[in-house]
Amino acid sequence: MPFIPHTEQDVEQMLAEIGADSIEALFDEIPEALRISGLDHVPSGESEMAISRRMRELAARDGTPRCFAGGGAYEHHIPAAVWEITTRGEFYSAYTPYQAEASQGTLQVIYEYQTMMANLTGMDVSNASLYDGASAMAEAVLMAVRGNRKSKSSRILVPRSLNPAYRRVLDTLVSPQQIRIEEIDYAADSGCVEPETLTAYDGEDITAVIIPQPNYFGRIEDVDALTDAAHALDATVIAVINPLAAAILEPPGTWGEQGADIVCGDGQPLGVPMSSGGPYFGILCCRQALVRQMPGRLVGRTVDVDGKPGFTLTLQAREQHIRRAKATSNICTNQGLLVTAATIYMSLLGPHGLERVAGVSHSQTSKLRQKMAGIGSVELIHDGPIFHEFAVKLPRPAGQIIDRMAERNCVAGIDLSGDYPELGNAMLVCATETKTDDDLDRYVSDLRDVLS
Repeated sequence: MPFIPHTEQDVEQMLAEIGADSIEALFDEIPEALRISGLDHVPSGESEMAISRRMRELAARDGTPRCFAGGGAYEHHIPAAVWEITTRGEFYSAYTPYQAEASQGTLQVIYEYQTMMANLTGMDVSNASLYDGASAMAEAVLMAVRGNRKSKSSRILVPRSLNPAYRRVLDTLVSPQQIRIEEIDYAADSGCVEPETLTAYDGEDITAVIIPQPNYFGRIEDVDALTDAAHALDATVIAVINPLAAAILEPPGTWGEQGADIVCGDGQPLGVPMSSGGPYFGILCCRQALVRQMPGRLVGRTVDVDGKPGFTLTLQAREQHIRRAKATSNICTNQGLLVTAATIYMSLLGPHGLERVAGVSHSQTSKLRQKMAGIGSVELIHDGPIFHEFAVKLPRPAGQIIDRMAERNCVAGIDLSGDYPELGNAMLVCATETKTDDDLDRYVSDLRDVLS
């Protein structure tokens, strides 16, 4: 835990310097009615040793279950060096850069991250400073509405095979702005959107089409055909990706004849622990033509008056950060710590390492899928290629099965019945490179026992 170096004498000197009688006097503007005298259930001060022991005990209560749940947050191995470096004081305490003269180290890390992300997605530009994949997708939609000058309708086609959490966040953020979200269904047998679905909108004003790759069911969409069909409608194509899958799948910048226009997703698979749901960080990339519509931070490389290389915030007005009415977005906080972790993670693994992690994740998931298909009462719901998760139908409600598996120290998957009732007792199952063959066998054995 951090060491707090201020002695009572230090505190008294600082208070005297600013002319305050006590620390309490610094908060005199807070009305008395809003103050509390103490915190219930919070013990009085303890020694560092006692507090450390208490925190270890609380952490142990979470246990270390085997995790086979995905759906947007994934358990990957994170090399020790990633967070050993990320939590150094230079990175750990650095706040968001508001000015071009911000720390060169902070700016360089963001620049390196943006370069890697642009290469990974095949796009021209990447930014930093988005909260998570869902809010990044909402920002992508707002970019599309501003940037698609051919469209006046603000109609966005969103597949139901997109992560349900993303769809809910999207509706929350853009529906008050008179942007129409229209869901398009997936084919029951494949779990994917048929490109012919978009032809039904021929002649209509469609602002943007969202294409997930892979989709929420882990299925691989026909992104080339979908991208071309969307562009035939003069719609902006927004790709929602898993960045790790992008290491082995076709990059969005090359989809179809023209490629995707905007790419977004969650950076959690790139060196960020699951952490019970966050914090994560959002990915947002685009073509050069849309760069002026992009929110968040953009760092450029330049030279100073002496010809030495340097880094600076670029292509943004100051109003982006302090004047809401003039800003392209109200995203004004930097997820720089997570971006730093992702940059170190990608640097350590390199392109071949990312490809190996993605390949092993796919291989282990394929093995698990085959093993589960051998359980007579378990049915694979969709046919065709997957990345590292898939949906199965169970003979009893998925929630019950997940609870029973939890008793065996296993997070078995995600219950799909709430968001996809048409699938019946369905569960989404995921495996990554962290799962050994023994883990897969044990999972299947436990599941057989629970089902019987």
